[in-house]
Amino acid sequence: MPVMESYAKIDLSAWTKVGEGGNGITYENSSEPDVLLKVNKAGMNDLATVKREFDLSTSVAKLGIPTPGMLEIVRVGDAYATRMERIRDKKSVFRICHDEPERIEEMATQFCKLGKALFATPCDTSAFPSRKETALRGLDLSSWLGKETCGKLRRFIASVPESSGCVHGDFQPGNLIVAGDKYYWIDLGRFAWGDPMFDIGHLYLSCVVYASQRQTQAIFHLNERQLNLFWDSFAKAYTGRADHADFDREAARFGAVDIVVRNVYTHASILHKIFFRIIVRRLMKFF
Repeated sequence: MPVMESYAKIDLSAWTKVGEGGNGITYENSSEPDVLLKVNKAGMNDLATVKREFDLSTSVAKLGIPTPGMLEIVRVGDAYATRMERIRDKKSVFRICHDEPERIEEMATQFCKLGKALFATPCDTSAFPSRKETALRGLDLSSWLGKETCGKLRRFIASVPESSGCVHGDFQPGNLIVAGDKYYWIDLGRFAWGDPMFDIGHLYLSCVVYASQRQTQAIFHLNERQLNLFWDSFAKAYTGRADHADFDREAARFGAVDIVVRNVYTHASILHKIFFRIIVRRLMKFF
C-alpha cells in the first residue's frame, strides 16, 4: 500500500512575503498573525533537510537557548516548509545595522556577547552532531579541492581540540533577531557541538571573504565597508585586543573548513565548486 502524505498543504497565494535570507523566504498570513511560514530555497526544501532543521530547533529550545517555537512541517507545492512561531516587531542584528549604521560597533559587541553565551552552553552530544566529525565527512565529499589541499585540511581538522559547547552552524547576525530587549537565534539546521572557531570561521567568510560580493551585500543589507567594520568590532570584543591579526588568521583557516562543512548540507553545482575552490585556495595561505 502507498504511504499516505501526512503533511498539510499550504496555498502560498494566501501568504505575503515579509523577509528573505540566504537560506529561505518567510511569509505571513493575516488570518494567522502569530505564525510565520518559512520556505527554504531550492536545494534545501526537501523533507529530510526541513525535518532536520525542525527537529534541531526543537531540541535547541530544550537547552534553554531562545529560539522561535516550531509548529509543524507543511507542503508548499513540491517543497516542504515550516510553520513557526512569529516573533512580533523583530529585526535581525544585520537589519538594525543597516537601518542604524552608527550602531554597527554596538551590535557587533552584543553579537559577540551572545555568541560567547551560546558557545558556553553545554550541548547534548547525543542529540546533536559533532561539528568536527561533520567537517571530516564534508572533506570526504570535497575531492574537487585537490589531494594536497584536502590533506592539509584533514590534518588541521584532526588537530582541533574537542569541545562539547554549542555552535550555531550558520553563525552570522542575520540569524540573531531582536524584539524589544529579547534576542532569539534562528535558522538552526546546522546546529552542533564543537570548538567555537567553527562558527567564527563562518562569520569571517560572511564579513570579510564574501563582503565584496553583491549577493552577500544584498542578503545582509550592508556594504563591504560595513561588513568589515562589523568583523573588526566583533574580533576586538572577542579577543579584547585592538590588534586581532592572529585571530583573523585562525578564523580564515576555519573559514576554509566551513566551506567543506557546507558540502554535507547542500549540493554544490559545478560553478559553485569552481568558486569555492578559488576561495579555499586563497585561504590556504593561512595554513
